[in-house]
Amino acid sequence: MGCLLLAVGAAWLATAHLAMRAAALLAVPCCLLGIWLNLRAAHAAARTGTLLAQARTALGAVRDSVIATDGDASVSYLNPAAERLLGQDAGAAQGFPVEAITRFVDPQSRRAMPHPVHVALGEGRAAALHPGAVLLRRDERELAVEASALPLPPGEGAGAVLVLRDVGFEREAAQRLSYQQAHDAVTGLLNRAEFGQRVARCLECAQQAGAAACDALLFLDLDQFRVVNESCGHAAGDALLRQVAGLLEGRLRGRDAVARLGGDEFGVLLCGCGAEDALRIAEMLRQALGELRFDHGGRSFPVAASLGVIELDASWREASGALSAAEAACGLAKEHGRNRVHLHRPGDAELAQREGMLHWVARIQDALDRDRLCLYAQPIAPAAPGADGPRHLELLLRMLDDDGQVVSPMAFLPAAERFSMSTAIDRWVVGSAFEQLGAAGDAGPALCAINLSAASLSDERFLQFVLDQCELRGVEPSRVCFEITETAVISQFQQALRFIEGLRALGFCFALDDFGTGMSSFAYLKQLPVDFLKIDGSFVKDMLHDPIDRAMVEAINHVGHVMGIRTVAEFVEHEATRNCLHEIGVDFVQGYGIGKPAPF
Repeated sequence: MGCLLLAVGAAWLATAHLAMRAAALLAVPCCLLGIWLNLRAAHAAARTGTLLAQARTALGAVRDSVIATDGDASVSYLNPAAERLLGQDAGAAQGFPVEAITRFVDPQSRRAMPHPVHVALGEGRAAALHPGAVLLRRDERELAVEASALPLPPGEGAGAVLVLRDVGFEREAAQRLSYQQAHDAVTGLLNRAEFGQRVARCLECAQQAGAAACDALLFLDLDQFRVVNESCGHAAGDALLRQVAGLLEGRLRGRDAVARLGGDEFGVLLCGCGAEDALRIAEMLRQALGELRFDHGGRSFPVAASLGVIELDASWREASGALSAAEAACGLAKEHGRNRVHLHRPGDAELAQREGMLHWVARIQDALDRDRLCLYAQPIAPAAPGADGPRHLELLLRMLDDDGQVVSPMAFLPAAERFSMSTAIDRWVVGSAFEQLGAAGDAGPALCAINLSAASLSDERFLQFVLDQCELRGVEPSRVCFEITETAVISQFQQALRFIEGLRALGFCFALDDFGTGMSSFAYLKQLPVDFLKIDGSFVKDMLHDPIDRAMVEAINHVGHVMGIRTVAEFVEHEATRNCLHEIGVDFVQGYGIGKPAPF
């Protein structure tokens, strides 16, 4: 009769367990044992067969495994789910110690865990296994389970009920999700978030240990990854990333951490490594990548990388700051010629300058987003004093700070050029200038000069942007003169030539700005179809006192006129300078002596 009552109680226990999956596993037996005790009052010999049938039906319907034991922890009952889970026949299992068919171990240490049935019987309380336990069957097969046991109340017969739930699928799903959250899908390396957490833990250890550095951080950026991506496609680019990931993992120690931080950027956390050792490892990785060849579609691509190195000591408060510093050091390595290593040390002046420019990058983007850029205009006049001519202006860019004060372009344009924001600024300038020129119509200037950067000259989309804006605003091309610097033309000569020829064919004018400062000025001038030659102000401002400067102005003006190009002298601050330029034969003058910049 006791076994029957135990079976009935176990049946109710398992049945109600299904309704309480959202509750903790241990709470289920406690609740259901109360239900079973309520049945005890209604139990009678005449109903024994009915109750037994009900118990068997209920126990056969539940998915969880239910095992009943006597007071000696010997098996007295297994439901069908328990038979399937344990690979054990219920009849054959009866009388065996429960630990003979259900052993529990810690998955990490492999040590045996206290059996919940023994705890329940020995201490007279509910017991549950710690989450993550592994069940060892008699055939040594391992199963991930959750388990709880509950002793029968005193006076109700000795024994306990053990409930097992197979959580292998859920645990595997959780592990897969955890892995995906911490790893990069393309390379299988750690991702940026997980890598940042590991860097943070290293910094915590460094701060606890004091100022001494005990770890190092590398930031690695492939130098020509874009070539592979654009010429062979993203699938080939992913294959290259996996090849690089394999090389990095193969060359580093087991305790080091490697991550793909995004795009073609990788991070390496070197544990127990000072600056000199980190430099040696970084150089080893650089050389190994330099020897790598990526083959795809019958073509072979060289691989190279630039690396930034920093020590992780107590001076770093946050992982994000350390990663930014390592990335900045990598940026300096790229700017110094690529395929090299740069170590950041405290007081690194170059890095401080770069970080200062990065501050301007954020301000420039904010100015673009919030329309805090504005245009000023400076007049360009005929060199002959008192001479009248068509209104000719050069547009100059300014930025407004949060207080509405004007910021000089010399403060932010170097950062824009260094961090590839020049074209975005040029788009704003052209769009704003064309909008105002179109609105002004014939009342606007006869010729308006707009400065362009080297980056825009090589961007085919920018050329189309100019044409679209011209059509949209109804601007006559002959009223626009694009100014490009000599250095910009030389650095992007073929692209600049195509750009100039394409727009001049439509009626736009071009001026070559700051002429005379380059060593190859006259050689390039023969190949460039420009309308104006702007003589660099460094020769103009002292030409009254320096015969060499005057000779340079005369030479540039003469060569320009021989080639049919009109000349403009910059930095004209005094009437005497203007008179001298008129005597030489310069066509136009510009400077504070002619007119200061004013809002356009």
